[in-house]
Amino acid sequence: MEKINFWTGKKVFLTGHTGFKGSWLSIWLHRLGAVVTGYSDAPPTDPSLYECGRTGQLLTSITGDVRDLAHLQAAMRAADPDIVLHLAAQPLVRESYQRPVDTYAVNVLGTVHVLEAVRRNNAQGGKIKALVNVTTDKCYSNKEWFWGYREDDGLGGFDPYSNSKACSELVTASYRDAFFNPGRYPEHGVAIASARAGNVIGGGDWASERLIPDSFRAFRNQAPLVIRSPRSVRPWQHVLEPLGGYLLLAQRLYEEGVRYAEAWNFGPEEQDAQSVESVVSRFCRLWGEGAAYEVVPDYKLHEAAALKLDCSKAKARLGWRPRWNLDTALAQTAAWYKAYLNGEDMLELCRAQIAQFEQAGG
Repeated sequence: MEKINFWTGKKVFLTGHTGFKGSWLSIWLHRLGAVVTGYSDAPPTDPSLYECGRTGQLLTSITGDVRDLAHLQAAMRAADPDIVLHLAAQPLVRESYQRPVDTYAVNVLGTVHVLEAVRRNNAQGGKIKALVNVTTDKCYSNKEWFWGYREDDGLGGFDPYSNSKACSELVTASYRDAFFNPGRYPEHGVAIASARAGNVIGGGDWASERLIPDSFRAFRNQAPLVIRSPRSVRPWQHVLEPLGGYLLLAQRLYEEGVRYAEAWNFGPEEQDAQSVESVVSRFCRLWGEGAAYEVVPDYKLHEAAALKLDCSKAKARLGWRPRWNLDTALAQTAAWYKAYLNGEDMLELCRAQIAQFEQAGG
């Protein structure tokens, strides 16, 4: 990351701070010297990185729902932020089949509320200059191509989660054009971008129906992991990879405004887009004794067979690029979960892994 002191003293309003990615980002922002206000529901899992990493000690935490515009707006106004990072979401594909209405309410209307709160905040004298809305690689209309999707490819999404994130992208573009156009509304002064990441892995994820958390639970219980789509290809990356992209993008938006106010992909190198079975077999080797898996196909719910991201724009224009390959990401993840089982200080381990990640950038 360039200008490492950029974040010192910056006020950041972070939605979804109790989630997996939000907790890692909270720890990193605190390390960088930012003053963070988090706005989120209670931690979505038990255990959670937010609890075991003592993340709540590092920021001002507000319990709230992005579907509640009045509360969100009041919290944002009180925080008086410089930068808004929107991570709050219903993030699970299979859960979106079970709770489609909630998924759309959180992921679409929640995005509207965050953008509207920013608009009203600055209309009342606020000083927000940059907003990053985090969506997903699954927002693209997936044609099962074996090459990476670029930011100008069509949006879509088969399942409610993926489709809701495509809608969130469209909402972001609409607000950017309709309300934050510098030629029409110079008084607002907010540069808005969206960020699309790959399949993130890393310590502290306990969500259900995710490959690495399911692996940890199975291996801990000396049971084989059951995988349903062994040949599905995904762009796997350590959670710190896209978080570094969000931080860099927010910095560029803050410093240079609308030049970077658009959509961005943050994914791994092409060779790290691997099949589910390849990732599981590597994780089994890293875990050691008691790690095994079996394939039990499940054809009830649609899942894409192939998904890759083209990140050439972020590399060329932001100077961003992945730092850890898939093997390193899996090794760091396995080490985190083993340390957790050993009762180690997980906040300090997160800080140590962040330091290693920063050093890997040269």
